[in-house]
Amino acid sequence: MRPGSILAIYVLFWTMSLFLVLPFGVRTSEEAGAERGAGHADSAPHRFSFGQAAVRATLVSAVLFGVFYLNYQFGWVTPQMLDWSGRS
Repeated sequence: MRPGSILAIYVLFWTMSLFLVLPFGVRTSEEAGAERGAGHADSAPHRFSFGQAAVRATLVSAVLFGVFYLNYQFGWVTPQMLDWSGRS
């Protein structure tokens, strides 16, 4: 696999992981014991840390990409194994 392909696939894994980890660890103003600001939704996060979400996404994406790359190298699951149409 070429380095450009590796980088592109990793960026996709990182983006998917970011959306996966966004809801974890987020508390609303009510849960944090603070007053809700005017014009904010009840479900809006009290405080959001992009850095913390990025670190979590990096860890998750590294593990997922590692499994993907190992599967690419060793061929544990091939496209033929996933063809359930019966047309072999």
